[in-house]
Amino acid sequence: MARIAAVLAVIIAAAIALTTPVRATDLVCDSTADYYLGREDYTGAIAAHRRVLATNPGDALAHYHLGFAYGMTGHRRAELSEYSKAAALGLRQWDFELNFGRAELESGDPAAAAGAFQQAIALAPQRPEGYYNLGLADECRGMLQQALAAMTASLALEPNQPDARNMLGVIYAEQGDYARARKVWTRLVRTSPEYAPARENLAVLERMASPPKAPVGHDRPQFRTAMAGDAR
Repeated sequence: MARIAAVLAVIIAAAIALTTPVRATDLVCDSTADYYLGREDYTGAIAAHRRVLATNPGDALAHYHLGFAYGMTGHRRAELSEYSKAAALGLRQWDFELNFGRAELESGDPAAAAGAFQQAIALAPQRPEGYYNLGLADECRGMLQQALAAMTASLALEPNQPDARNMLGVIYAEQGDYARARKVWTRLVRTSPEYAPARENLAVLERMASPPKAPVGHDRPQFRTAMAGDAR
């Protein structure tokens, strides 16, 4: 969900760059290069942004857009490299921090991801995506209370988030509060019957109901998180 929202933010920004007059002080990227980004032609966007950076390597926004295009074509290391260059050049945008954090999280560095998500929250505290992704990073680190607080904050801003509601249930379950997890997932199945992770997690709880106590050690239940179905 949040990755898709971040995708849309970049594409919308690219489309606006094609049609909106800008001042010399505005941070803009080459409109021709962003044309490909706006069309979701990521291969073309990579080639065009590389040409831009060949003549202007200090263009932080071009590094960001190039990194984003790399990420959308599965080149994670190149994505992170370009994001790092953009950050070093001083780029500070909420969608940039969100995508940087997502790339870090998907690369297995939830601590670095959490730092980026905190920056995204600082830049856009009214948007739910930053809190949601911070909750994912904190859950990955086993910081369940922090994850719960972040996910709750995201839902307070936008209650209609199936992924966030599912993760709320996952966090409760990982804390051992299976009754509250069941309540969250049952409600989610009722309001979003097409949402598979909640149904699967309820099924896990049903299988857990037969033993005399909650499984431990190697028998610890595996709950379905939103990340498993996240589309880049």
